[in-house]
Amino acid sequence: MRASLLFILALTLPGAPAAAQMRSQFGVMVPMRDGIRLAADLWLPAARGRHPVLLVRTPYMKTGFSLSEWGAYFATRGYAVVVQDTRGRGDSEGRFDAFVQEGRDGYDTIEWLARQPWSNGRVGMLGVSYLGTAQWLAARERPPHLACIAPTAAAGRWFEELPYMGGAFSAAFALSWLNEVSGRIDQEPNASNVDWEAVLAHRPLLTADSVMGRRMPLYRAWLQHSTMDSYWKALRFTDLDFARITVPTLTVTGWYDGDQPGALFYWRGITAHAPDPQPHFLIVGPWRHIEAFRGGSGKVGDTEFSQESIIDTKAAHLAFFDWCLKGATARLDAPHARIYVTGANVWRALDRYPPATEATPLYLQSQGHANSSTGDGKLDRQALDSPSDTFTYDPRQPVPGDPGDWGSDRRAIQLRPDVLVYTTDTLSQALEAIGAVTVNLYAATDAHDTDFTAALSDVGPDGRALRLGPAVGIRRARYRNGYAREERLTPGQAELFRIELFDIAHRFERGHRLRLEISSSAAPAYTPNQNTGSPVATDTVWKTAKQTIVHDRRRPSAILLPVVRMPPP
Repeated sequence: MRASLLFILALTLPGAPAAAQMRSQFGVMVPMRDGIRLAADLWLPAARGRHPVLLVRTPYMKTGFSLSEWGAYFATRGYAVVVQDTRGRGDSEGRFDAFVQEGRDGYDTIEWLARQPWSNGRVGMLGVSYLGTAQWLAARERPPHLACIAPTAAAGRWFEELPYMGGAFSAAFALSWLNEVSGRIDQEPNASNVDWEAVLAHRPLLTADSVMGRRMPLYRAWLQHSTMDSYWKALRFTDLDFARITVPTLTVTGWYDGDQPGALFYWRGITAHAPDPQPHFLIVGPWRHIEAFRGGSGKVGDTEFSQESIIDTKAAHLAFFDWCLKGATARLDAPHARIYVTGANVWRALDRYPPATEATPLYLQSQGHANSSTGDGKLDRQALDSPSDTFTYDPRQPVPGDPGDWGSDRRAIQLRPDVLVYTTDTLSQALEAIGAVTVNLYAATDAHDTDFTAALSDVGPDGRALRLGPAVGIRRARYRNGYAREERLTPGQAELFRIELFDIAHRFERGHRLRLEISSSAAPAYTPNQNTGSPVATDTVWKTAKQTIVHDRRRPSAILLPVVRMPPP
């Protein structure tokens, strides 16, 4: 009671000018085409009249993510701000179905907003994570009154990002996230005492939700749709989808954002296929997922950045919306791409992203003993004939891979014998890489299916090996030829596995070294492959696999770096 009174006094006493410049409406019900009503909170400028509208659509409760703070910020700057619970969540009616309904419901909400007496008919959207994906799905429906979108950290590469990555399922993500959005209110606190070790060890995976304590139909559907079928294709954007989107966009993501693959998938799609590539803008900082919305923290894991890495994301959004919704300026005074280069710790303005680069291979070499950082694995600019490396992958003893270990020091992991480590000589001059990093790995196994993983780190003079990128890369072998169907391996036959390490913008300084790890697991980030080749959802058998990594002139395993010319001092 006392806290509530203090809040009221804060709004009525001097020192709270923002409150006097806006008015609020809570629990406004917005009708959808099927009669379902979705609840929204409104922040409106104090001045009566018609205003441009900013829409946020969230499954995480309209009171979360400090969205009321964003509402007040923009309402006091002449915008009507609407934060809406998505279907089946919070105060909204209907049944929640992840992402599926967001295109239609977004369209209906936008068109309803355009008709309100406080709206001038121009609607923009903003928000992070699911809230970003919801914007793209709405834009694909082409509502007439949608004027622009500003998606931050938006997932979008289904089966290559979520809930599968490179074909490897993430039960930890699926179970925790789907539990959180089960029911109408936030369910995350009820999982605080879950025995996650027991849940994730349970087989078959299909019924692991029952061990957790809640049967989740979406979890089971995700497991049973184990190829890129119509279930996933309904959400996945095509070139034609991008070509039909004509509204300006502001894409924001981070080099350590777990949904960076999706955010840059949308960016590449819209800039390659939109009728006009000019009104599209990108900001990428050294940020994790939610930090991309909040503007950074100066440190990720064990990696530190300059204070300039932290930016005012509200101001960046305001400039974009003032241009595209208010027409305050004829053009947006911003580069098409603004990126922070880690290592150099500087911001760069680019006319396009990615910039022109040269795909530079660094080839794997060894004398057959690349096991751990104490072995003889090397990265070199020349492909040579060298003996293969082998290691044993036991899915019951996987390499640890915390989903949140961005920017971490990998030295402890690199001492494991089931991790192959390949390192360059000390750099005599700096090397800068900006863009997508991939590994072409020639490998064999004695199993019918397995996983291969890769991670890139910058090894400094102090010996620390700081991991780069948004995720450990992974490729499930059964999807080596694409995600349309599953293909078992021929034991002992070496094949090519393409592993994405996604995008980086990093300067490896003089005196540093590049290091590549190759292994077969990163748990619990990815559910360990049981190596049987059986359906993942129902498999109950565990098999240890012997892995062979080949690197010779005929099968030149390599990491491909997008190297740019060094700028002048």
